Amino acid sequence: MYNFDEIIDRRVDKCRKWDYDYVCSRFGAVPRDFIPMWIADMDFKSPPEVIEGLRQIVEHGTFGYTYCFDEFYQAVIDFQAKQHNAHVEREWITLTYGTVSTLHYTIQAFCTEGDCILMNTPVYDPFAQAAERQKVRIIANPLAVKNNRYQLNFELLEDQIRQNQPKLYLFCSPHNPSGRIWSAEEIHRVSDLCQKYGVILVIDEVHAEHILQGNFINALNKDCAAPDNLILLTSPNKAFNLGGLKTSYSIIPNEALRSRFRQRLEKNSITSPNMFGVWGLIYAYNRGLPWLKALNQYLAENERYLYQFMSERLPTLKMMRTESSYLAWVDVSATGMSAYDFTHQLAHETGVVVEDGTHYVQNGENYIRINFGTPKALIEQAMARLEEFVQRRCCIKR
Repeated sequence: MYNFDEIIDRRVDKCRKWDYDYVCSRFGAVPRDFIPMWIADMDFKSPPEVIEGLRQIVEHGTFGYTYCFDEFYQAVIDFQAKQHNAHVEREWITLTYGTVSTLHYTIQAFCTEGDCILMNTPVYDPFAQAAERQKVRIIANPLAVKNNRYQLNFELLEDQIRQNQPKLYLFCSPHNPSGRIWSAEEIHRVSDLCQKYGVILVIDEVHAEHILQGNFINALNKDCAAPDNLILLTSPNKAFNLGGLKTSYSIIPNEALRSRFRQRLEKNSITSPNMFGVWGLIYAYNRGLPWLKALNQYLAENERYLYQFMSERLPTLKMMRTESSYLAWVDVSATGMSAYDFTHQLAHETGVVVEDGTHYVQNGENYIRINFGTPKALIEQAMARLEEFVQRRCCIKR
């Protein structure tokens, strides 16, 4: 029903992922036949139900100012209930313009210059950028690797909270960049620590829709995170490939926190949605679940292919199993190259463009991140180039 093998010419999109000049500005000169597997942008068309809905809006031909109307709120409420068994009240929901900018507004709302916030590392770099731009100090809690899977160090976590008294704990669930799904018990323990020491728990659930193995636990589920100090950030953008529409939302059960958060948004005039963004969310949430289910099956096959390829043919590359999302986290330290050198030489010599782990705040220096949200044929081409590169540069023989 859905053709995820279709190779779309995205070079005409002017998207960052595929624009040759933009990629060269980030990675230096690359061959013209480069294969981009870096930024978290999938190479699939959005659900046909979304495309058809937006086509009707375009054909209608009027694009005036809009607002968050009933269908928007109901779509969020129904989607969270159906997809995550999470109860959401209408008044908890607040529109925002993308999760990255929302991180900035959240820190502006609850921190002042000189305060600190806590985050697990490695983690999505905009977490740190949002703090640094507000002159807020970062407390990094390194994730431990056990059996090639990240684990939370709760003893260190409590020591850091007690000693530094952070205003916010930015918690990525599922984890980006590794795709680790946190258990209900782990989220509950994190929430308990935040309650004990008066820390606001900000949970980023942007990658919650691409579950490849295991079960995702929404923070709003019963006996998971306490609602009174919780700010949940999410969007349809990663799930349905709508990143360019810049539409996201927060879910904040506590009225006092919600009021303070909204006051900050109003100071920045974040008060009404992009027309295509709000309707894109509605169409995706109301009509896009069959597409999402089929896509996740395709992504799971891509993940299995990558893991098996590296295990069998590139044993110096150690990939964590990706439990969620479409991003593989791969340890390259056994090659004798730093992740930075590995990614840049790989891009320059082969055109395979991936990200190095130095972009993920701290503790990612030995890792690269590979986006496998693309047709399998492109992954196969990229892996052939990667294998040849590793054999040549690192003197590896099969």
